[in-house]
Amino acid sequence: MGTVSLSDTWVYALRLPHDPRAARVARMTVRAALSSHGRQEILDVIELLTSELITNAYRHTNGAASLRLTALADGRLRVGVWDSHPRIPAPFGEPPWDRVRLAAPDAESGRGLRLVQEYADSWGGWSIGDSGPVDHAAGKLLWFEVGGRKVGA
Repeated sequence: MGTVSLSDTWVYALRLPHDPRAARVARMTVRAALSSHGRQEILDVIELLTSELITNAYRHTNGAASLRLTALADGRLRVGVWDSHPRIPAPFGEPPWDRVRLAAPDAESGRGLRLVQEYADSWGGWSIGDSGPVDHAAGKLLWFEVGGRKVGA
């Protein structure tokens, strides 16, 4: 009888309704997936940044959102969030709009995308036109990556 070896690469996808509880469901899903794959070292950052992107999708659209969590072969974790609004916000856009301004100390919002800029190793985004996947006919996809194996580690 052979031994089954678990892959270092995997993908989880989740479709979320336009619901104020979507960020909580996304956090719980991310926590369960990363915990089951032994990736606790990046769990807090992934959970926080995922929650910020899902919250923005809820606040700035009227439709569903999708979450895709991908473990890459080199140890990086990529999180992608699709929503139905086509505008690419900073820091996901192109220069000179690729940096998020600091929120005022008394502001009640405006810090989420700054957190992505500060804690993710890389990020990006693109608008999806009519030629996108069938269930994602329009909108945008924002992604970020965290982690990876250090050279010499």
